[in-house]
Amino acid sequence: MISNAIARRYAKALVQLGAEEGAVDRFGAELGQFAALLEGNADIDSVLKSPAYRIEAKREILKDVLAKLSLSGTVSNFLQVLLDRGRISFLPQIAHSYAAFADELSGVIRPVLTSAFPLEDAQVESMKGALVKATGKKVQLSVQVEPSLIGGVITKIGDKVFDGSVRTQLNRIQDILQKG
Repeated sequence: MISNAIARRYAKALVQLGAEEGAVDRFGAELGQFAALLEGNADIDSVLKSPAYRIEAKREILKDVLAKLSLSGTVSNFLQVLLDRGRISFLPQIAHSYAAFADELSGVIRPVLTSAFPLEDAQVESMKGALVKATGKKVQLSVQVEPSLIGGVITKIGDKVFDGSVRTQLNRIQDILQKG
């Protein structure tokens, strides 16, 4: 819980800087690029996170990596601050929170639509249109298939779930019948 609060604080600060510079999307891409590099390279990741290495050595490694990636000065400085404050291990959470804040700032929602069967493009567009109308925001819909639903759809927007699946309806009927 505390680590999530820390990640959110750093992400919010970077989003605010990005908004001031008009580079929210670019900063998000650069942050994601660096996070992916750490995830894909265990050696660099472990050195930057390990207390066994001196901060000066970590700074040199980070400086070399940043030079090769040619990230913007703001993101490079941000990553340096994370390293100096011992927060580099929070980078995946910071990147996730950053994406959420950036979406909020640009009026984008990313709902997940889960269906029992593959949907046709027209059906997906219809659902997307309904979500745009209901929320008044830009919608980037991702569609999943889960045969255990039997029928219907489940739409998840953030932490809200709208469940119109046959499986849930059958479970409700079963509960009603058992309670008599």
